[in-house]
Amino acid sequence: MWVAILISALGCYAFKLAGLSVPESVLGRRVVQRIADLLPVALLAALVGTQTFAAGTALVVDARLAGLLAGVIALLLRAPFIVVVAVAAATTALLRLIAG
Repeated sequence: MWVAILISALGCYAFKLAGLSVPESVLGRRVVQRIADLLPVALLAALVGTQTFAAGTALVVDARLAGLLAGVIALLLRAPFIVVVAVAAATTALLRLIAG
């Protein structure tokens, strides 16, 4: 197990070092900047999707979807981020409590 941890740590370090080694001429390109701006949004959306609809290898719809929708509504109402998270978590927890 420690071998896997060390290999992962070295891989992460090498990946970060590779990112720091990219020339400024490449980083200054408009396309690269646009991709760098949009990539975190895409990764976060993928994470939310998998955490909401996946249980192991199965596709499920449960209380997590209701929590996500409650969070979206809170976002549309321009609630602060901590309130959005609290609303989503409370909705999910309440539905799980009711469902038993």
